[in-house]
Amino acid sequence: MDQLVIRDADVVDGSGAPGYRADVVIDGGRIVTIVKEAAAAGCQRPRARRELDAEGLVLAPGFIDMHAHSDLALLRDPDHSVKAAQGVTLEVLGQDGLSYAPVDDRTLAEVRRAIAGWNGHGDDIDFDWRSVGEYLDRLDRGIAVNAAYLIPQGTVRALAVGWEDREATPAELDRMRRLVAEGMAQGAVGMSSGLTYTPGMYAEDAELTELCRVVASYGGYYCPHHRSYGAGALEAYAEMVALSREAACSLHLAHATMNFGVNKGRAPELLSLLDQALAAGADITLDTYPYTPGSTTLAAMLPSWANEGGPDAVLARLADGDTAERIRHHLESLGSDGCHGVPIEWDAIEISGVADPALADFVGRTMAESARLRGEAPWTTARHLLLADRLAPSILQHVGHEENVRAIMRHRVHTGGSDGILQGTKPHPRAYGTFPHYLGHYVRELGVLSLEECVAHLTGRPAARLRLPDRGLIREGYRADAVLFDPETVAAGSTFENPRRLPTGIPYVLINGRFVMEDGHRTDELAGRAIRREP
Repeated sequence: MDQLVIRDADVVDGSGAPGYRADVVIDGGRIVTIVKEAAAAGCQRPRARRELDAEGLVLAPGFIDMHAHSDLALLRDPDHSVKAAQGVTLEVLGQDGLSYAPVDDRTLAEVRRAIAGWNGHGDDIDFDWRSVGEYLDRLDRGIAVNAAYLIPQGTVRALAVGWEDREATPAELDRMRRLVAEGMAQGAVGMSSGLTYTPGMYAEDAELTELCRVVASYGGYYCPHHRSYGAGALEAYAEMVALSREAACSLHLAHATMNFGVNKGRAPELLSLLDQALAAGADITLDTYPYTPGSTTLAAMLPSWANEGGPDAVLARLADGDTAERIRHHLESLGSDGCHGVPIEWDAIEISGVADPALADFVGRTMAESARLRGEAPWTTARHLLLADRLAPSILQHVGHEENVRAIMRHRVHTGGSDGILQGTKPHPRAYGTFPHYLGHYVRELGVLSLEECVAHLTGRPAARLRLPDRGLIREGYRADAVLFDPETVAAGSTFENPRRLPTGIPYVLINGRFVMEDGHRTDELAGRAIRREP
């Protein structure tokens, strides 16, 4: 007898097609039978060892988070309700050009410090891997949700070149090519870049093109956090489109927003650029989160020259009075490349987390507010915080525009990504709320997307980008990664005031046919595994 039948579900299958009522039978971790209501009339309905009444619930494929920062969280936190409770069944890790494989001992130590604001220092993690394949093997021991991995180009450059702002030698470029090829052969789905983060930002387009050619030869895609989301944003998007076309590599634009005052209302210009490239044959997708503020680290705001050489060099420059004054001038007057070419607005920079508990009073306040309380200039406060917390503070950056967010999420190549940083006392609510916020706010309340369109954006379309042959749709023979939600009540519980509240209206989530959420509660199942690129 079959293991599970989900009875009377309203199936929204991830293709964008209209929904339908059906009984869905799951056995052996796969969807084995779908009996539509019309076909069941006058026939014996399927039976199973367990039956779940899904009356009033939508059955959809599990949501795919195309931009996740759970690289250590999946190892640290077996529960991982932050994603499981949202209906996320797959996360794509290795984002923004910096993660923990491939590394050697030196590079691992440097990367751990450089992105402590994203993932913590990792003192509670046994880093028993060095290669991409070994990291994926570590995930295969059992994690809360499935995970795929992008080779981080900045980490590759740190390993082959270091943290210096210079052109790679031919030998170093050859080594980077080999590292990317090895990572792809070991199962990575593509390569990411963080072109406003060191050391990845020091790569010229010719270097990136060579690495993208390697990625393309394995059927992967390039996922850049490009060189500007502020002044020069459209030029930065165009640069990535041209680079990917030159390399004949599929392109996925990370957290594709148009931010800061210079880009208010300019999303249609970005979408026109993409439409022209798509019409010319380009293979492009993008992801966004459904919120206006961004989230990164405070150190990321610094000009690139201040970040050259790695964390110790940055701290030394901040400690030097003359150099610190030069940094301030770039931030406040010129607009640093770390702040996307826009002069920094200290009242838009809110501290969301610190590593040192003694600095907790800064959390939840803007830099301007903390500076007023301390009776000093904002840069003086920011410099103190960076030095005292050794570059670890994370921030919310209130620079987005709602009209841009809505326009971009409507586009036919759009997918969902949380870009959720899980560190800090007061993280961005997108980490806990992205997927139910799409369904509750933008579908039910605002009608920006239909339910069928939205589910396709969160499931079938990202699965196609990842070239997953048996995930992302409710189809017979497909893996039983699925979510059951109430379309009338699904909503993000997280807010900017209470960002760690779990969503409502998502009672059931299955991964590989096993319940990770049941009756609204997290089970003890570790059903997730590494998802490797298909040959």
